[in-house]
Amino acid sequence: MAQKANPKKSSVADDPRVTQALQNYEAGLRALQEHKFEKAKPLFEKVLAGPRRELTDRAAIHLSICNQHLERSATHQFKSVEEHYDYAVSLMNVGDYVTAREHIEKLLKQSPKTDFVIYGLAALDCLTGHVEDSLKHLDEALRLNAGLRFQARNDSDFHNLAEDPRFTELLYPDPAADAASTEGYFGEEESS
Repeated sequence: MAQKANPKKSSVADDPRVTQALQNYEAGLRALQEHKFEKAKPLFEKVLAGPRRELTDRAAIHLSICNQHLERSATHQFKSVEEHYDYAVSLMNVGDYVTAREHIEKLLKQSPKTDFVIYGLAALDCLTGHVEDSLKHLDEALRLNAGLRFQARNDSDFHNLAEDPRFTELLYPDPAADAASTEGYFGEEESS
């Protein structure tokens, strides 16, 4: 019986250029999915110089998406903290929590004691399942502006906390406890 000659199989592993292009493509795709367009763009550009046509075609499409997002973000010059905050809220409303958090964090660096920005962070924390952080930030926002209490009562972003007694305590403080602490304060002052 004659043996068949084993033809040398050409595989992806045999060509380091293909391997590198695949690695760059996968890394670029991960960065794109995480909305890290600045990181994804150079990775897709490297793939364009690669040897595989189907991979370069896909990379070109993804590169185009990166460029569109980068152009849009470059045009976002906010005139005020409020305008920037509204943009962050719009990102939250479409479910882009990663980019919304980036904008909220920028706002917090610019205006660390702005009640509505801290409130927005509390809402974002709640939407992303960070309950403890949400309660902490909501408490801080309410200390800065008690009027936000009424907004939070009807805010669907806090739906995940609706049954949490700590949330209820923040939104519906005990007026008797407040009156008692006020009376104690005034009582001490009068006896001096």
